[in-house]
Amino acid sequence: MIEGAIFDVDGTILDSMPMWDNIGRIYLQQKGIEAEPNLNRVMFTMTMPEAADYLKQKYALPRSPEEIITEINGMIQKFYENKVPMKAGVHSLLLSLHARGIPITAASLSQRGMIEAAFSRLGIDKLFRRVFTSTEIGAGKDRPDIFYAAQVHMGTDISSTWVFEDGLYAMKTAKAAGFRICGVFDPSSISDQEEIQSVCDVYLPSYEGVLVSRFEGESEL
Repeated sequence: MIEGAIFDVDGTILDSMPMWDNIGRIYLQQKGIEAEPNLNRVMFTMTMPEAADYLKQKYALPRSPEEIITEINGMIQKFYENKVPMKAGVHSLLLSLHARGIPITAASLSQRGMIEAAFSRLGIDKLFRRVFTSTEIGAGKDRPDIFYAAQVHMGTDISSTWVFEDGLYAMKTAKAAGFRICGVFDPSSISDQEEIQSVCDVYLPSYEGVLVSRFEGESEL
């Protein structure tokens, strides 16, 4: 049964992970600088301040880390406002959930302004009851706070609230908190696919042709 849906944003609704995976390279490219081949892997575990400091030191950038962060955030904002696409098939599922009166919320690590800009441009903003961000909640997805906040806002039972995610660690957090899990494939998590399929209740290689009825029965991969 599905009474409510909580969607992650990046890699689940928006096909934005290629940008996040390559933001350092894109930033340097705009400065006329060629990035090291493995820059995305180097920056993967870094916070934004750490990444900015790394770029400054490694590439001798004539800017402070704070200025680098501001410039990168500006690039990301423009990408969300003008370019980031939806994942194929997700619009149809969102419309179907909304048509059935099933409340939909978003729970994301990204900034509200970026998400709302993309949702508005793509015409899906009115489908969501509310967007929740980890910055505003004060916790990442290694804790269930953001999922609880979304569920309480919708007024649904945890056991019949589905969390749609592409990231393994977030799925594990929501699963341990009692939510039903729909794992959504994204190439950025390809190395985790075997474990993702063992954690989730429903696994979607893509959204194409997926009906709401898929989430009304027992667990299935």
